[in-house]
Amino acid sequence: MSASDTMTPDAVARACAEAMMASDNASQALGMALDHIAPGEAILSMAVTDVMTNGHKTCHGGYIFTLADSAFAFACNSYDQRSVAQHCQISFLKPAFSGDVLSASARERWREGRSGIYDIVVHNQAGETIAEFRGHSRTVKGTHLGGDEPQLEEN
Repeated sequence: MSASDTMTPDAVARACAEAMMASDNASQALGMALDHIAPGEAILSMAVTDVMTNGHKTCHGGYIFTLADSAFAFACNSYDQRSVAQHCQISFLKPAFSGDVLSASARERWREGRSGIYDIVVHNQAGETIAEFRGHSRTVKGTHLGGDEPQLEEN
């Protein structure tokens, strides 16, 4: 019996998110905050700083992708089964600027067996859609709450 067997689905999602954030150096270094977590859902936010801007004085797309990818990761790892990205794509719709606060909302669209599909929408503080991201997940060996280390496997 694993630790997650006696917990509610919301409690499992919260515990997994806490375990992930504790060791997620990238999300921490970029100042991301976990604003919401539930089974198959996550909302992360991040303030755009001057060092995140490119030669056009807009937020570099890589930072927007990273925020969306992190929201995707928290959503697909909310079941105490380690999951990784199998495929991701993003469409940039509007620019973001230094001083903007971006929020990435991830929602599970489909999950079966070892695969899942998640849609992530990135908004700015005015509620304008900045980007849309779709991620395909794949489970790997290991759990977050069982204390075992991730095991990336070859296909």
